[in-house]
Order: sequence, then structure tokens, then C-alpha cells
Amino acid sequence: MSRNRNLTDLRNIGKKIAGRLNEVGIFSESDLRRVGAVDAHSMIKEKYPNETLPVCYYLYSFEGALTEKHWNEISEKRKQQLRAQIG
Repeated sequence: MSRNRNLTDLRNIGKKIAGRLNEVGIFSESDLRRVGAVDAHSMIKEKYPNETLPVCYYLYSFEGALTEKHWNEISEKRKQQLRAQIG
């Protein structure tokens, strides 16, 4: 399996989320893997500090994209671990 797919080829990543990732310097699957779900989420939150979105919109979407799961299939334990990492 290619590790350098376009962002929109990944699960949970549509045009809007891909655009936000592009704005913070993430352009491909390999970029997202290098940065990780937590840091990608933090980068977007830093760029858009006044935007209030459910945590699943970015954090869980990125984790799901990297694990090839729908964001809602991520275990509650893993979701708790991810939330703990973003503080």
C-alpha cells in the first residue's frame, strides 16, 4: 500500500479538511504520518484559534485516516488517549 496517497484518498478526509491540512503544510499521507494526528490537530487549532469544532472533526478524522478506520470506529480508549495528548 502506498504511504504517499493524496489526503482526499484517505478515510475521513474530504476537501475542507484537506484544505486545512494544506494550510499548515501537510500535503500528503506521508506528511500526515510524519506529523501525526495530535500535532496536525494542534497545528490547525493554532491557525484557527476561534474555530470551535467537535474534536472528532479533526483529531479523530486524522487518527482514522492513519489507521484506515472511520473516525467513529476508533475505540473509546484510543479517543481518550488522543484527547489527553492535546491537553
